[in-house]
Amino acid sequence: MSKKPVILSGIQPSGNLCIANYMGAIKNWVSFQNDYDSIFLIVDLHSISTMQKPSELRQRSLSFAAQYIACGIDPDKSIIAIQSHIKEHVELAWVLSSITYLGELNRMTQFKDKSKKQGSNINSALYTYPILMAADILLYQANLVPVGQDQKQHLELTRDLAVRFNNQFSETFTLPEPYIPKIGSRIMSLQKPDNKMSKSDENLNNIITLLDDPNIVIKKIKRAVTDSKSGIKYDVSRPGLANLLTLFSLSSNQSIEKIESQYSESMYSVFKKDLADSINEMLRPIQKEYKLLMNDKSYIKSILENGAKRASLRAYKTIDKVYRKIGLLKR
Repeated sequence: MSKKPVILSGIQPSGNLCIANYMGAIKNWVSFQNDYDSIFLIVDLHSISTMQKPSELRQRSLSFAAQYIACGIDPDKSIIAIQSHIKEHVELAWVLSSITYLGELNRMTQFKDKSKKQGSNINSALYTYPILMAADILLYQANLVPVGQDQKQHLELTRDLAVRFNNQFSETFTLPEPYIPKIGSRIMSLQKPDNKMSKSDENLNNIITLLDDPNIVIKKIKRAVTDSKSGIKYDVSRPGLANLLTLFSLSSNQSIEKIESQYSESMYSVFKKDLADSINEMLRPIQKEYKLLMNDKSYIKSILENGAKRASLRAYKTIDKVYRKIGLLKR
């Protein structure tokens, strides 16, 4: 029996998981489970590169795990784990930092972008974030890593570090390949359709969270930016409408062309009402399952405990090999 390729991805437990996370990432994770050896992390150590309230971070970590499962991540098919529960992530990050050049980190555009938003809290964790991300990936010998366009530069650094280590200390790490979905990778803000929808957006009118009440979804879609032109037609020069058509297509599993045809003579109000209904229909089973899971937190914790054990076994094999190759005494 051939060994399945490894796929790895993770989301920071900050902000609110939103339909952009579901359509662009989690929905794809679910479809990968049968064909890949799947590891899906909640990367809580990454989240502390920005200020977090400890009690909220703990609650969100648990909530995100429940939302993963509610969306269809099966703990019998995939490893679901909290990053900080596997100590080898930090250990490998330190080793990789010894072969990462300052010039490489200085070129990371996401650090520059996030620094502008951080105010006075421009910390070294934010700066070295890509090294920890590289450790997350290389630790499990991942073959495929679903990433957004904004993370592609980090994956390129991961590949560079893997090649550098392999050349210096002999073959150790698998070179990961990026997976960027063709559809759903750029869900835009409802109020600012030139910007990506972000789970960390402080203005919740810009996003639809996975846990939004149906009436809230209706209000947000009703207020979503469109334009003064007539006709329901996909056009990149009409970013608000183009985004809503993409959301309708992904939430209803219909082509944009079919939706255009269906609403060619309709007013925005009719189109938006049906779009909100489509999104609510997509979210209903997720929210139902989520409520059941959160009523049994001990079950979620047992899944995370089991996931950490399974992930740690793999992580130890990698770090043991790494330590031996760089000359550290066996512990």
